[in-house]
Formats: sequence, C-alpha cells, structure tokens
Amino acid sequence: MKQEDLTVIVPLYNEEEFLSSLMAELVPYCNNYGWRLILVDDGSTDETGTILQKYAEYEGVQIISHKLNRGYGAAIKSGIRVADTTYAVTIDGDGQHYLSDINKLMKFAIETDADLVVGNRGSDTSNAYRMMGKHIIRFVAKLLMDVPIQDLNSGLKLHRTQLAKKYINVCPDSMAFSEFITLVYINYRDLVLEFPVRIRERQGGKSTINILNAFEAVAEIINLIVLFKPLRVFLFLSFSAIIVGFVWGVRFVLQGRGVSVGSMLAIVIGVLLFSLGLLAKQLSTIYLSMISQEQK
Repeated sequence: MKQEDLTVIVPLYNEEEFLSSLMAELVPYCNNYGWRLILVDDGSTDETGTILQKYAEYEGVQIISHKLNRGYGAAIKSGIRVADTTYAVTIDGDGQHYLSDINKLMKFAIETDADLVVGNRGSDTSNAYRMMGKHIIRFVAKLLMDVPIQDLNSGLKLHRTQLAKKYINVCPDSMAFSEFITLVYINYRDLVLEFPVRIRERQGGKSTINILNAFEAVAEIINLIVLFKPLRVFLFLSFSAIIVGFVWGVRFVLQGRGVSVGSMLAIVIGVLLFSLGLLAKQLSTIYLSMISQEQK
C-alpha cells in the first residue's frame, strides 16, 4: 500500500474568513504527497464557494457544491461517494488539524491494517459545554455498546473507503454523523483504532458544535442501537417492566389484597415491549438487507 493512495475530504460551511490561508497550506501539501483533495461546500452563504472556485482547475482537486446547507454528515457523504482511493481521510475546514497528522494516521492504518483510525485529540481546548457534550455522548454510547474509542466525535478520521461507502447510507446528515459512523464500524466488528493527534485553536468562522449537538448525537446513537441491536434495548425495557410488576404485585398478594392493577399493567407493558423487540429485530434485518443490496 502506498502513502499516496489517499483522498482528503474537507466539509466546508461559511469558512471564508480563513479559508484562503487553509487552502494555501492544504493544496500544496496534498499535491506533494500525491493525495486527491475533495472540497465540499455545504451551501455556504458567504464567499466560501467563490474562494473554492479558484482551485477548481488545480490537478488533484475536486470541488463539490451543495445548493443548500444539508449538514456536516451530508457533506462528508458527498466526498466519500466520489473517492476512489483505498483510504479516505476527513478533516475539519476550520484549520484545527495539523496536516502532518494525516501522514501519521495513514502510516498507522497501513501498519495495523485498520479499517478506521480515529484521531484522538485527548484533552482539547473545547469550552465547558463542548466537553460536557463529549462526555454525555461517550457515556451513552458505552452504556449501550462495547465502545473502545474515547474520542467518538473527532473530525479527523481515516476510513477504508470501500467500507465507508457501504456504511454512509445508514448514517445521518447532521453533526451526529461523526459519532454514528464510528459506531457502525464497531458494530460490524471492523478494526477501529485510535491514534493521538494534536489540535490548534480554530482559525476562522464560528463553531456550530454545542450542547444541543450532543443531545442530537445521543438521540442518533439510540437510533443506531435500535437499528442494529433492537433486542438489547427492548429486552432491557421489557424485563425491567415485568420485574417491577412482579415485585409490586407480590406485596399486594402477601397482604391478601389480590392482584394489583398497576402490577398487571406493568407486566402487560413488559410483554408488549418484548413483542415490539422481536418485531423491531425482523424489520432491522429486512432494512439492513435492503441497504446491503443497494451497495452491490
């Protein structure tokens, strides 16, 4: 595997302030290593698109423009769909990532034969709300799945392109894409590893990541678990309801007060949840089979 067998994908939305300086660094860097560069303008309302057009004729550079803002995930999907190299790496368009870290991730992926390498930022310079959001996301993900990755929402990820193309159709178009696709790789037992990377202060624009994005990501993670492992969710809820019903009802029976309506209701709810779990499992199998067929 050669180092140049790589596509760099950069999603951009209203990054005009420091985009020129980023491009001045990024374009020659990619050209030096023979990397393909895909720049995705996600419906920017400033001069981002105008700046990008200056590089439209550059060798190895491809520009994709969305007419409207479709979301961070949608921008990355557009880039991955046209990537034709063995690996594809995503980086943020705010200048926070060191380009030299891409080389390190690529080398690490080749050495370990990893399917996804996540750039672990460690203790970054995020504000309190962003750090809180990261902890919430990590807690919920590990509560529902066996997750060996610490920095789920890192924007610096190196994908095996063939697998990324297969998985993006089940991922959301929003900011939650970053966490979601990592968990999809993990769910399918692909080799997902982390590699320490550095970050610098955001060069331009305004970060769109906040505590609301964290709750959105949590909702998408729960959606993912229901999609891939519905029984894990529904069996837990079902048995919990049934146990509560029995425990609550035993007290009434021992006191000679008959069967409690509340306990019977809890048991019935538990049985219904169990049935819903079985139905969800069947629907999940059908849906994932259809997605798989679309990729062939």
